[in-house]
Amino acid sequence: MKRSLTLLTSVCMVFLLLLSVSGCASDKNKNAANTTDSSKKLKIGIVQIVEHPSLNTIRESLVQELAKEGFKDGEKISIDYQNAQGDQTNLKTICQKFANNNYDLIVAIATPSAQAAVGETKDIPIVFSACTDPLGSGLVSNLEKPGKNVTGTSDAVSAEKIMELAKRITPNIKTIGALYTSSETNSVSVVNNLKEYAQKNGLTVKEATVTNSSEVQQAASSLVGKVDVIFSPIDNTVASAMPVVAQVANRAKTPVYVGADSMVKDGGLATYGIDYTVLGQETAKMVAEILNGKKAGDIPVMTMSKMSIYVNKDTATAIGIKIPEDVLKEAKGL
Repeated sequence: MKRSLTLLTSVCMVFLLLLSVSGCASDKNKNAANTTDSSKKLKIGIVQIVEHPSLNTIRESLVQELAKEGFKDGEKISIDYQNAQGDQTNLKTICQKFANNNYDLIVAIATPSAQAAVGETKDIPIVFSACTDPLGSGLVSNLEKPGKNVTGTSDAVSAEKIMELAKRITPNIKTIGALYTSSETNSVSVVNNLKEYAQKNGLTVKEATVTNSSEVQQAASSLVGKVDVIFSPIDNTVASAMPVVAQVANRAKTPVYVGADSMVKDGGLATYGIDYTVLGQETAKMVAEILNGKKAGDIPVMTMSKMSIYVNKDTATAIGIKIPEDVLKEAKGL
């Protein structure tokens, strides 16, 4: 009996020892898993509706600023950049991929990109950039307290201020041609602002809308000869075909006032707008805040307040317009 008890005790001790070793191994594996998880690169998806200088500038300055904030691509983060080439189907597919693969954060450049991203996930943080009217576009319901998983930066400009600049350069404006994409809510918002300004000031607005970049040349041609100036907001489709617009307008000696500095660089006469490098930097700072633990919905949407005058002197020469000295003194070089 004593021998049986001793044997039983020995078996129990061996069993407990094995359990202890197993537990230690389990804890060790768990810690190893945690270490592996913490060393994994965070996956950042960047989606851009189309290639054009303003949006490219945002993306490039964003990536540079993220590196300064301690999130360099290939080290702490892995950036997957996708361009939809102006195609809504591509846009949806890209955002679905980001959502289905559980990316850690999505950066959506331009309003259509942001709308597509918001439509695919309510959990992954989304930071938009260059969204002119975040409220009207349905991206957020409150600029100060966006809530949910969305925040970002707005590139809202004032059609009124751009037209006031236009009057300083070309005073005898009676009819304005509005060239924009009818499906871009950001463009519609700014053109509505233009119409309000025109009504208050006894001016007429003639509209030429497009649905894709292949229609831009024809739409621009339909306005020249019928309007004193052409106005195009920060419209992604028009911006991507801005050299074509400039060519059509220059032949007809028609000034083109635009919503973005890059559109001036690509042949527009002038604008009163924001610096897209700064916009990209501010967007990156928001991304860094979220990667460091802050909730997207707790970060207020930023609307850029600092504006500058941009003028294309070559375009002015081509259409025979002398830019007033006081405007040149205020203008920022491109």
